Amino acid sequence: MANDHWSKGAVLVLGGTGKTGRRVVEGLEKAGRTVRLGSRKAQPAFDWERPEGWAAALDGIAAVYVAYQPDLALPGAVAAVSRFFAEARAAGVGKIVLLSGRGEPEAQDAEEALRATSLDWTILRCSWFFQNFSENFFLDAILAGEIVLPDTLAPEPFVDADDIAEIAVAAFADARHSHQLYEITGAEALTFQQAIAAIAEACGRRIDYVPVSQEAYRAGLVEQGLPPEVVDLVTYLFSTVLDGRNEPIADGVARALGHQPRRFADYVARTAATGIWGGSHA
Repeated sequence: MANDHWSKGAVLVLGGTGKTGRRVVEGLEKAGRTVRLGSRKAQPAFDWERPEGWAAALDGIAAVYVAYQPDLALPGAVAAVSRFFAEARAAGVGKIVLLSGRGEPEAQDAEEALRATSLDWTILRCSWFFQNFSENFFLDAILAGEIVLPDTLAPEPFVDADDIAEIAVAAFADARHSHQLYEITGAEALTFQQAIAAIAEACGRRIDYVPVSQEAYRAGLVEQGLPPEVVDLVTYLFSTVLDGRNEPIADGVARALGHQPRRFADYVARTAATGIWGGSHA
């Protein structure tokens, strides 16, 4: 499919209300692109578990941002995205930008499935997001003043979702990003304890960091009443992705955008000022 088709036509953003998707939508709209939200509540609706509805969501679409919810490590995810890639190509889509995860074998299987198609593609292989601390996931624990995590977690080069979205928007406009895999990290690797300490200091609050064994952490998730598949996913990610394999810094942001990644300290200062974490800024 010609570049002028996918670089100017309508974009379907899957996971369009999520951390990266919402920002991709905003960036595309600011650039003057026509955007269709891909979510269960959108019209036409998009649901990974209802492939019979995909054709309607893809109708008239030139390019797609693919963010699989909740994670490509979930059983069945690779099969689902592989089927979606085939249907997108059949519908006349020319470009896919795939949100992938560092250190996840399943995510890399999804990447290979995309590479095997004839579609133009850009892959964003990302570290954990800064926004996991402020947009669900860890937010409730931070507000409660105690965050319990496994004691095995290695430092992680957390990345700003704004950097990810900026790369995605650029990839939809410029063929320079075609067939590029960007390994995307922040500027420095931090332990979770360091990250929580920075948030506590910025808010003027006490937030206790409690390391426990993997077994105790899993038991705590079960006690909270989380669905078994969520418990399995979270414990898998903590024991796999955060075992140290992803600690090295990568150059994806600089390679794609020509500037260094946004810094965690700046994110913390900016976010604390909104009052979302409570404390002196609330």
